[in-house]
Amino acid sequence: MKSFDSFGVCIPEILLPKHINLASWSVIACDQYTQDRDYWKNAAEAAGDNPSTLNLIFPEVYLSDDNREERIAAIKKTMRQYLDRGVFAAGKRGFIYIERTTAYGRTRKGLVLAVDLEKYEWKPFSKALIRATEATVPERIPPRMKIRMGAPLELPHIMLLADDEADALVGKTGALAKKQAPLYDGDLQQQSGHITGWLVDSDEAYAQVDEALAVIAKKGTAADGSTFLFAVGDGNHSLATAKAVWEEHKKTLLSQGATEASLAESPVRYALVEVVNIYDAGLTFEPIHRVLFGSDAASLTAAVAETLHGTLSACADAAALEKAVADKAASGARYGFIATKDGKTSYTLLQTAISDLAIAALQPALDAYLAQHAGIEIDYIHGTAETVALGEKEGQVGILLPPIAKDSFFATINARGPLPRKSFSMGEASEKRFYVEARKLF
Repeated sequence: MKSFDSFGVCIPEILLPKHINLASWSVIACDQYTQDRDYWKNAAEAAGDNPSTLNLIFPEVYLSDDNREERIAAIKKTMRQYLDRGVFAAGKRGFIYIERTTAYGRTRKGLVLAVDLEKYEWKPFSKALIRATEATVPERIPPRMKIRMGAPLELPHIMLLADDEADALVGKTGALAKKQAPLYDGDLQQQSGHITGWLVDSDEAYAQVDEALAVIAKKGTAADGSTFLFAVGDGNHSLATAKAVWEEHKKTLLSQGATEASLAESPVRYALVEVVNIYDAGLTFEPIHRVLFGSDAASLTAAVAETLHGTLSACADAAALEKAVADKAASGARYGFIATKDGKTSYTLLQTAISDLAIAALQPALDAYLAQHAGIEIDYIHGTAETVALGEKEGQVGILLPPIAKDSFFATINARGPLPRKSFSMGEASEKRFYVEARKLF
């Protein structure tokens, strides 16, 4: 069997239901719609009494409920029942090439594979092959460990990004996979689009993957010899949890006399992910804007401008400000401030010479300002219109960020380490990954 060990990639054995009905089997990533219980109620109605991934995951909307321990036990019991009662067909060893058309008409391509958790690290300034893109909160890991530890199955909603302008890893491998019939094909629930998956298991396809990984690795190798192969796009805390569970399980295995060879054979050492090309036209990067409550706009803009060595100028209205912030032809990062005082709204543009991702410089400046001004609160907003509307209310300051520059993404992570939390969103909520594939874990 072909090995990709040097790239931290493993060929998994994929489990799919014998009779797959995507509308009932597949549900969205557990960390979506965390304030919308109606969404998950509708997911349960769509699943009905059919086998469903909804019964195998813990939607985070319920994390604060009193029955958390009972829910975790029920999840693990259902996993075992699905395995014992023949819900799954015989496992298929290989990668899965995916084409996902969303409700917005965009088609995103992906490659499901397993990654070696020994080659991943979430801590800042890591030199690992696989690195976090946003700051990881250690306190969020232990509650999630309870779900994964001892679980018979894992289902992936983690998405990794590859810096692959040639689209050789996902796109070209997918073209080879599509020579055969798909493993699954159908619509997703709650108007979330369509998904099709093909098995990747031919020698020709494996050779393509190997060649593509080698090119990406060479491009991502720094002067010190370290290689940045994959960046975590979605599921930072889920992958960090998988790493923590493996570290605990590895201690147990070592205490039982495990060798390096046997450690490498443990399913717990690996995690299923979907790899997406950062340049995929179907993958949109949306900035997550900021709103400050209780802040004096003049004080805030002056402080941020001084910290970022930028210049401030007035715009006529919201449309002019939005256009200026999003101007791709302009050099340097731009930020927009919307604030209302005594019934008059101001639209202020901050221009800087910052060449890497705008949020990487802004959030530390905001953190410093908040530390010096007690009582001010910050929130993180998806959508330009909502941010402008909030800034147009008295006593609030909306801050618009420019679009995420894909071509500087990897360089920024490599130079600065993980971005601040709530830096970007990969598409809209309904475009996030849906669970389809499973893999045996414990």
